[in-house]
Amino acid sequence: MDILSINQNIATGILGLIIIIIFVIPYLWSVKKKERITLSTLSESEKAGRNTPLMQHPQFNLSACIGCGICTQVCPEGDVLGLINGKVAIINGAHCIGIGECARQCPIGAISIGMGDISTREDIPQLNTEYESSVPGVYVIGELGGMALIRNAIDQGTQVVDTIKQRNGVKNEPDDVLIVGAGPSGLSAALRCIEKDIGFRIIDQGEPGGTILQYPRRKLTMVQKIHLPMYGDLSKLEYSKEELLDIWYDVIDKHQLPIQSNHKLLSVRKNGTGYFSETSQGDIHSKNIILALGRRGTPRKLGIPGEELSKVMYKLMDAATYQDKHILIVGGGDSAIEAAIGLSKQKGNTVTISYRKEAFFRIKKKNQERIEDKFSKKYISVLFNSNPKLIAENSVTIEQEGNQLEIENDYVFIFAGGELPFPLLNKIGIEFGRKNKVMV
Repeated sequence: MDILSINQNIATGILGLIIIIIFVIPYLWSVKKKERITLSTLSESEKAGRNTPLMQHPQFNLSACIGCGICTQVCPEGDVLGLINGKVAIINGAHCIGIGECARQCPIGAISIGMGDISTREDIPQLNTEYESSVPGVYVIGELGGMALIRNAIDQGTQVVDTIKQRNGVKNEPDDVLIVGAGPSGLSAALRCIEKDIGFRIIDQGEPGGTILQYPRRKLTMVQKIHLPMYGDLSKLEYSKEELLDIWYDVIDKHQLPIQSNHKLLSVRKNGTGYFSETSQGDIHSKNIILALGRRGTPRKLGIPGEELSKVMYKLMDAATYQDKHILIVGGGDSAIEAAIGLSKQKGNTVTISYRKEAFFRIKKKNQERIEDKFSKKYISVLFNSNPKLIAENSVTIEQEGNQLEIENDYVFIFAGGELPFPLLNKIGIEFGRKNKVMV
């Protein structure tokens, strides 16, 4: 080997070493640093109980995952997924809203969206792939079945009615189908009944709109392009509460949907030709029942003196109507945080949050960042480990770690969740947990 060849080999080796030092080592160091941060976040999430998904969520084929990290970057909630040992993992599962952008963007198709193994979960009814419960002819759709997002609700309403038509060959008789709930899934089912010439009745314990009615005024709701029966495509990525309600009411009026409001379902009993549904307004007979109840249920009350006062409310419709007021928010979920932020933006308001735990646990990342910013700027104050004990005309008494605090108050907003309809489902005979995954 001549001197020139030796020099060329040395030069090549030196060049390779320089490349490794300049590019490869910093890259590997960066990857390891991100992984350490991810592991730390996962540990914090596990301690706070945020690591477990509540509803539909990503499922991974880890043998196919190449660790590119695209899925971690496209998630709208920002911190649901992370990379550990070069493979994707769920970090903040409670933040997942099941929108599925990670699955659509995965370059090798290693992600699907579903419920996973929920056989031991007590809050998810047992359903087959057609959304039929363990009680034949009784179907569960929307949030109550564990599937969030308006897109899922509308799609399920359509699919269930198609199943009923295919199975039973119903012939537009008034008692073909009873739809319980007039939110997105219930309205979709009703419109599909019209398209398929199926007789139906639709009842709701409140007013049409479902969970959308609970959104604050002008709250934007992200959806994917979906098709609403008898209306057409909802193709925008964002709709305000008012826009969505305008669509619902337009469809209701145009097709004269026979919605009976203030009908609360109390029980269901089987008879020879179907079911009798006992409601707060009387019995209704139907061959099939579609439960589109949602998961919020009736607002849960605190059960403390003064809660009956007119200044106590359980939802915020329009923050702009409250100005120059002393306001107490009770609760630590997303609804409570969003209400507090909205009210803090109004002229002259003093906003205080009372939360029974030591920190906020299951709120979305964006809400966490926004509320921390409000705290740092003194726009909102928070009392952790506290519980309201007495609501008076001009004040509220709060107990915090053994101390009694009395604060000036004009309005109280309570966001303590809802009385979920699971006792009703148990009474009907619906079992919980399921063997078949429902994929979206």
